[in-house]
Amino acid sequence: MQRQDKLVALVTGGNKGIGLQIAKDLVAHGYTVLIGSRSLANGEAAAASIGEEAHAIHLDVTDEASIQVAAHRVRDEFGRLDVLVNNAGISNVAPPGTPFEEIIQSNSLLTASLDDVRRVWETNVFGVIAVTQAMLPLLREAPAACIVGIGSDGGSLSLNSDPSNPHRAMFGNYSASKAAMHAVMLSFALALESSGIKVNIATPGFTATDLNGFNGTNTVEEGAREPVRLALLGADGPTGTFSGVDGPIPW
Repeated sequence: MQRQDKLVALVTGGNKGIGLQIAKDLVAHGYTVLIGSRSLANGEAAAASIGEEAHAIHLDVTDEASIQVAAHRVRDEFGRLDVLVNNAGISNVAPPGTPFEEIIQSNSLLTASLDDVRRVWETNVFGVIAVTQAMLPLLREAPAACIVGIGSDGGSLSLNSDPSNPHRAMFGNYSASKAAMHAVMLSFALALESSGIKVNIATPGFTATDLNGFNGTNTVEEGAREPVRLALLGADGPTGTFSGVDGPIPW
């Protein structure tokens, strides 16, 4: 396909929650948005709810073959990629409807099985690496590409090492995976600094999604605000940052 003029963004896990809101907001800013979804049907439903500038793309961040097929489709059908939002993530492997208190308990590394730990890290850490590596050839061709990772202040080592922080009692498998994801994104930022590709991390705050059983206090509109701001950074924007709507977050 001939390279299109409109900027193109890919949002992993874009079929629901914060990812879907990010996709909506980027379309509103004039982007063609590709909604990465493990279920193509769910992605297509999400794209239809946004409009003709949103397109579903089958993408399971834990499946290398799926990632490669998605990368080829982006090149063949859209001809470019300007923004990658690494949004896909899971907090636990508990069945849907599990009480929030049980989800927190299941995240404790005192008791979590290695299989459960691996499943969370496959999505939150290794999936980020795999998707970013696969999409880099396209991003390198963009005039001002950027990569945004959806992080978490719950994964901040600085905040959670502070004894006065009451939330550090919940620091477990999910938080550790997010701390690792932050490190991965920073590694990409440093490695790509000379290329001009911007790599930044946004925390959406405690947003009500199925990630936390809809116990969050922020709306998805609020949660998407900082990721979208970072996705819209120009060529002169910063790289290697970690921030929320109120400003920088300590690593």
